[in-house]
Amino acid sequence: MKSFGSVLTAMITPFTETGAVDYQASAQLARHLVTHGSDGLVICGSTGEGAVMTAEEKLKLFATIREAVGPEIFLVANTGSNNTQQSVAFTKEAEKTGVNACMAVVPYYNKPTQEGCYQHFAAIAQSTSLPIILYNVPGRTASQVTPETIARLANEFSNIVAVKEASGNLNQVSEIARLCPEGFLIYSGDDSLTLPILAVGGCGVISVAGHLVGEQLNQMVTSFLAGDVQKAQQIHYQLLPIMKKLFFISNPIPVKEAVGMIGLPAGEFRLPLVHANEKEKEFIREFLNAYDLC
Repeated sequence: MKSFGSVLTAMITPFTETGAVDYQASAQLARHLVTHGSDGLVICGSTGEGAVMTAEEKLKLFATIREAVGPEIFLVANTGSNNTQQSVAFTKEAEKTGVNACMAVVPYYNKPTQEGCYQHFAAIAQSTSLPIILYNVPGRTASQVTPETIARLANEFSNIVAVKEASGNLNQVSEIARLCPEGFLIYSGDDSLTLPILAVGGCGVISVAGHLVGEQLNQMVTSFLAGDVQKAQQIHYQLLPIMKKLFFISNPIPVKEAVGMIGLPAGEFRLPLVHANEKEKEFIREFLNAYDLC
């Protein structure tokens, strides 16, 4: 299968001072990202504070961003949750908004068995014709889907075509690449591990740093895939400090603060997330200045 792009940025969601979704600011930011290195966007994921948005807000945002960036940009709607029935129903509604794919996280809090994970993703796959990206992020979910279960799903459902791997475990990524059918797409879910994941079979990154250094990230991935490993390594080493510092406190707080500091629409947070304190903001300004971003 052809890749969906090298860099899919997991976009933040700007909120107004009254707590509403700022659709105009979201459209503006989306247009900026796709002209600065992002091949596509993931909407309402963890970085987009999707867990505190209503279904109606998300659907409107999917449609708003589709209109803002045009039909050629690859859009992924985060439609998964820890409730299988709700995930199925919401995926069906998201498909109507014009997105190109959906992303479904391993059910959090419930801690399902591997059979439970299989049944959860199978139900979502059977509900839609959209391509599905599985999202493995044990640091947030307290459980994970194994390479064996991913391979079972990929072999049985033609629309389960990719995984966002944020386990931090390169052995696991290698096993996914070894077990899954040819053409199954593996996206890094950690910016700083993108290059190592490319080396064991990955195709790109679903990125947080893409908000700030999307063009450089894209160049790194395309350089590696074109065989210029040395160039890819140089870019990796240049970007490594900022990729790591963007996670010094809970994502998306640092990146959302940084986006605002460089003059792009970032907006407010929704509780339980809050703005960085003054010491944390100064740390963010320092690494932005180090990269001549503000």
